[in-house]
Amino acid sequence: MTLLQYACQWLADTVIGTRIRESDNLFSVIETIHVLGIVLTAGTIAIVDLRILGLLLNRHSVNAVLVPLVKIAWRGFALMALTGLLLFWSEADKLYFNLAFRLKLLLLLAAGVNQWIFHMAYDADIAASSALDAVAWRTRVSAILSLSLWIGIIVLGRAIAYL
Repeated sequence: MTLLQYACQWLADTVIGTRIRESDNLFSVIETIHVLGIVLTAGTIAIVDLRILGLLLNRHSVNAVLVPLVKIAWRGFALMALTGLLLFWSEADKLYFNLAFRLKLLLLLAAGVNQWIFHMAYDADIAASSALDAVAWRTRVSAILSLSLWIGIIVLGRAIAYL
């Protein structure tokens, strides 16, 4: 048994992990809140990505769409991360072996890196653009990658229960 596998077993066997897992309602409530966090995060990111691709809200600049949604996305991410940690805590021993879970974590990391690169490299260009300005091809590629990653994260999240 590896150290990480041992830590996952220990985590699942703690009082908190056992209580969440064995409760009639607690796991379901946490999972529901987790899904709401995903909706807030992926939904707001998708709105911005679709605007970048020219498929939504074309009368508004990307910046006008992006700025008000950033706080919502971060709050959704915090909710998603906290509840995801609790869900993991309750089944860490099983999730250690789950390929869908591991791939989901890799895609979450890739989505985070993509968002960081997007904000570091393209914020100045987007802030200066108007509703009618063409968005740089690199920004469009980032938006396509972002949408693809979040679709993958959601699909793999659902697949966890079946693998």
